[in-house]
Parts: sequence; structure tokens; C-alpha cells
Amino acid sequence: MGTFCSVIKFENLQELKRLCHWGPIIALGVIAICSTMAMIDSVLWYWPLHTTGGSVNFIMLINWTVMILYNYFNAMFVGPGFVPLGWKPENSQDTMYLQYCKVCQAYKAPRSHHCRKCSRCVMKMDHHCPWINNCCGYQNHASFTLFLLLAPLGCIHAAFIFVMTMYTQLYNRMKIILRNKTSIESWIEEKAKDRIQYYQLDEVFVFPYDMGSRWKNFKQVFTWSGVPEGDGLEWPIREGCHQYSLTIEQLKQKADKRVRSVRYKVIEDYSGACCPLNKGIKTFFTSPCTEEPRIQLQKGEFILATRGLRYWLYGDKILDDSFIEGVSRIRGWFPRNCVEKCPCDAETDQAPEGEKKNR
Repeated sequence: MGTFCSVIKFENLQELKRLCHWGPIIALGVIAICSTMAMIDSVLWYWPLHTTGGSVNFIMLINWTVMILYNYFNAMFVGPGFVPLGWKPENSQDTMYLQYCKVCQAYKAPRSHHCRKCSRCVMKMDHHCPWINNCCGYQNHASFTLFLLLAPLGCIHAAFIFVMTMYTQLYNRMKIILRNKTSIESWIEEKAKDRIQYYQLDEVFVFPYDMGSRWKNFKQVFTWSGVPEGDGLEWPIREGCHQYSLTIEQLKQKADKRVRSVRYKVIEDYSGACCPLNKGIKTFFTSPCTEEPRIQLQKGEFILATRGLRYWLYGDKILDDSFIEGVSRIRGWFPRNCVEKCPCDAETDQAPEGEKKNR
């Protein structure tokens, strides 16, 4: 508690100027970037946060950051401790054993040295560190050393997460390349299986561009010249498949999406903020981790929702004829508690489908 009070008063807040120096700016910038990237990568790395391992991993990352910053600021603002101005030993005869500092106009206590940067005599001075823009000495020796210990340990943890994230991304990338797919095409294939199973159709979707050989699929992307094969418009296909088999499946899925979309009415305005504070804590903390847009909502508007999460929905705003010219559709994420489902009668079910087809 005493340390916390020392950090708060900063000697009448004059110590805040220590932040205006290239050392703390660089150090804090590196800490912020490494911590932020490690936390983002820990989410991208396929270790779900709701599992014990994922939670422990994420909590450890936050713990490293808090402990590193605590000891860093403690070393910077609490400081090393300075010999009081005008100090002299209680026994005046002991002055014969001490050096006299002309700048501080006082005797130098044992183990103290004058710092030209701080313009003070520092108790148990070790050195002046530009990264904390302060001296390391009597009061902050432990904090400075702990900072030097914790920073590499936190970096090792972050580096491990970086490596595992890149490995996971590379593994998934190579897996789809060896099947001659893209990430989007893999998702289309998954949705094709779901569509066939949902409607219990007597059909089988075969991905047309898989050559049946990993080596042939690999050569579709990697060549000795560095230039991919083909012209990017037409592709070799496996036997029994159609050149447009994939696009035909996409059209079926879009038609199915229109059929299965749900119409909602906006009951509460939404500004389009990424993490809205006024829509509830759960909505704030479960905001979709994606670059897909959010859409503004006004009370009374209608939305066709095509997919969703527990507290968020994704869909298209139903536009009327008086809307902005040249804008065909507005779609994105919005909080679930801002809308309510429309009654499922025949008239309300047909209206959004018709409007969507016209667009």
C-alpha cells in the first residue's frame, strides 16, 4: 500500500515528465505492441478461451503485462531515493570520512553517488537507466531487477504463442492447398454438406478442382517460375465434374439463405459501434472478432438476419424505394437485443424474400 501511495503522489506529480523521453516511449511502445499482438494471436491460435488451457494461457498473458508494467512504473516513479539536501552525519567528526558534493551542497552518504542526469546524489546508486529515465538505486533496485526478469519471461511466452499461431495458420493453409482449395471454397463445401443433410437430398457435392493428387494440387499454386498455372479464369477439373459445379452450388446456397433468413424489426436504435457500452456487458464483451461491418439501426426498420451468435446477428437491412440512390444493400452485424422477430404469418414471410430478390 505504501508503494502504491508513493506511485500516486509522484512528488507532486512532477515525476510525470519522466515519460516524455525516448527511453520510456520506446519501452512502453514495445510492451504495448508485444502484449497486444500476443493476446490477439492467443485468440487466433486454436485454443478456445472457454477451455481450461485457453483460459490459463490468456490469464498468464494478462498477468505478465500487469506485473511488467507495475515493476516498470515502480522503478521509474518511486525512483532510487535521493540523499536529502544539506545532509550531514549525526556525528560531525564522521564528515572527515565522507566526500562533499558541491552541486547538492551536502555530504555524500555511504554508497551514494551524484548523478549528472538527475542532478542529485542517489542513495546506493547502481546506474542511470535511459529506459526508465531514472536512476537505479536503493528504493527501486528490486523493482528494476524484477522488470528485467519478467520482461524476457513474458517475451518467451509471447514468442511461443507467435510460433504456434504461425504454425497453425501454415498447417491449415497447406492442408487446403494440397486439396486445391481456398478458405472460402472449404467453407462452401462445408455448407454444401449441411444443405444436403438438412433437406435430405439425394445428391452428392464433389469439389471439382481437386485433381486427386496432392502433388498436382501443389503445382497449381507453386511453380518453379513463381507464376501460377492457368489464366485465373478457367481451371482444370476432375472427371465427372462441370466447370461451373462450384458456382452452381453457390447459387443453391444463396437461394437457401433467402428461404431460411428471418425477418426482424428494430425496436431500439443502434449507432453501429463495434463494442457498444449501452447494450449490455455481455453484448460488449462478445462483439464478433471480425472485420465485417456493423450497421446502424433506427427504430422501426426491418432486417433480414441470415446468421448469428448468442448476442449478435448478421443480416441485410430491408431498403425502401426512397433510400440512397446507388446503394443496393446494407449488411453487417448488430446486437440481438435491438431487434425482435416479426410474426411468422404468410404476409410477413413473403415480403422480405420479394424485396431481397428485387435487389
